[in-house]
Amino acid sequence: MRLSGIYRVIFVSFTFIGIMGVVYYLFHFTFFFGLYFIDIGYFYFLLAFFVTPVFLIYPIHKGKDTNHIPWYDVTLAVLFFALTIYFYINAKYMVPQAWEIMPPKIAKYCSVIMVILALEAGRRVGGNALGIICLFFALMPIFAHHLPSFMRGGNFSFWETMAWHTMGRESIIGMPLKVVATILIGFLIFGVALVITGGGEFFLNLANSIFGRTRGGAAKVSIISSGLFGSISGSIISNIVTTGSFTIPAMKKTGYPAEYAAAIETCASTGGVMMPPIMGATAFIMAEFLSIPYATVVIAALVPSFLYYMGLFVQIDCYAGKARLRGMPKKDIPSLKETLKEGWYYIGAFLVLLWFLFYERTEPQAPFYAIVTLFFLAMFRKKTRLTPRKMLDWLEGSGKVIVQITALLCAIGFIIGSLIGTGVASSFTYEIIKLAGGHLGIILFFSAISSFVLGMGVTISGCYVILALIVAPSLIEFGLDPIAVHLFILYCGLFSFVTPPVAIGAYAAAGLANSNPMRTAFRAMQFGFVKYIIPFFFVLSPSLILRGPLQDVVVDIATVIFAVFLMGSALEGYLLGIGAINIQRRIFAFISGLLLGLPGLYSDLSGIILALLLLVYHLVTRKKSANH
Repeated sequence: MRLSGIYRVIFVSFTFIGIMGVVYYLFHFTFFFGLYFIDIGYFYFLLAFFVTPVFLIYPIHKGKDTNHIPWYDVTLAVLFFALTIYFYINAKYMVPQAWEIMPPKIAKYCSVIMVILALEAGRRVGGNALGIICLFFALMPIFAHHLPSFMRGGNFSFWETMAWHTMGRESIIGMPLKVVATILIGFLIFGVALVITGGGEFFLNLANSIFGRTRGGAAKVSIISSGLFGSISGSIISNIVTTGSFTIPAMKKTGYPAEYAAAIETCASTGGVMMPPIMGATAFIMAEFLSIPYATVVIAALVPSFLYYMGLFVQIDCYAGKARLRGMPKKDIPSLKETLKEGWYYIGAFLVLLWFLFYERTEPQAPFYAIVTLFFLAMFRKKTRLTPRKMLDWLEGSGKVIVQITALLCAIGFIIGSLIGTGVASSFTYEIIKLAGGHLGIILFFSAISSFVLGMGVTISGCYVILALIVAPSLIEFGLDPIAVHLFILYCGLFSFVTPPVAIGAYAAAGLANSNPMRTAFRAMQFGFVKYIIPFFFVLSPSLILRGPLQDVVVDIATVIFAVFLMGSALEGYLLGIGAINIQRRIFAFISGLLLGLPGLYSDLSGIILALLLLVYHLVTRKKSANH
């Protein structure tokens, strides 16, 4: 809902106060006004200013969009704000007086209301599916001792459960909210700043100027622009809607059928969540789970992200070669020189971001330095110069993004709180290892299927949190690299955005392309098929996430690049330098690529032999055809 009048003033004011509080806390400005944030009090402060507006922005029923805000939503907003301010004021007493175990009477009653409102805020933002899941986990400590063995845990009373969720350090104000409070907010408002200053147009023009002339150029532009924009926004659906409104018509104009154009945009936008340097909210949660610097996650994700987009590039290029599609008209392609000349300050802002991320290692402050740089450099051009109107739009846009992600992660906190509080997280690990019977392949398959099912209709952050708690430990127990395991479940959790029957990403793109949603989803499965396989490659070969001896890293990356090339070509039935290939050669090429991608000397040798046999067979048949 777009707010107007007094409600808009309140919302923008809340956003401004909230962002100032974040800056004050992260930059340790304790000498101003003599104020000092206690950590737990800081979290309640964020809830007050970044979750309260949910009841004004998001109607109680999904899809209902009206400028009229009913009295009960205003009442809920006021009530939630009052509750969080109450806990904020009393934060200094909570830990020393153990409120999570023995809260005062008024705090007990407040905790029940806060749990209900936090669940409702998460439901409004994340949908009914997420709301039901979070409700189940919020109440799970009450009946955990009655659940099946693999989910059985210690039980709490009703009042203990409510106090644990609201005043403990592992639930509503647990790890997900900590990620928002200490790192994520800066990156969210940096992404909005890029959009407000015209960054989306710059990325699109940059991709056009580099790939527009190549065959199937419009689709390659979609991949690059959607990948860049998706890394910043962290939202698959908003990425599809934003970049797809430009790229899908361009693809259709150059000869791609509607369902192909929608499928390509779906896969490209989905990959943006896994693309460095920002990777959306889930990567920050991953860094917190693993207790490692965010930069380490980014470095580990570089090669898998490259392989994902390379697979898309190969398939799109093969399809364009098979269908004899040309590049975009020259008149529609912007000059690379002019594009860089007009948008150099976006690159400058990114360089500042990367400097503070990887060299200074100041992750919480890095995006704020980049924002200041971007706003300063944008003042040099009249078109991008900041005006009071643009600053207001930036605050409003930032507020909406922060409110959405804070409410989601606040609700997801119930999942973590209950799994940790009841001890189910550790018991589930034992049960899943027992079920797999010591077979790594079985447990990887179960984990991939679980990730896909849990990802249906749920945010990727929610899906990841559950899997990180109950599935990842069992995979790590098998001796797999922890970072590789967490990236594996992240990739697998994204399957549902492109895979029927859910495929919400494909359905969103189909709406823009006016194509059949189900056919678009199946086409997206084909175009992004390599993404189903890449997670198994890097979870079995940590060298693909740049962990291991340099020699192994170089050899394994080179081998898997060739593997992705062969599999992508096989899926489209077109091999570079050979042309269209029949079904038998496609099977040969795919199996060869699969063997090359799996770890081990024997599988690599088998893949190379199959690839050589394919080449020899092609040369022999071509020579026979020439003789005839």
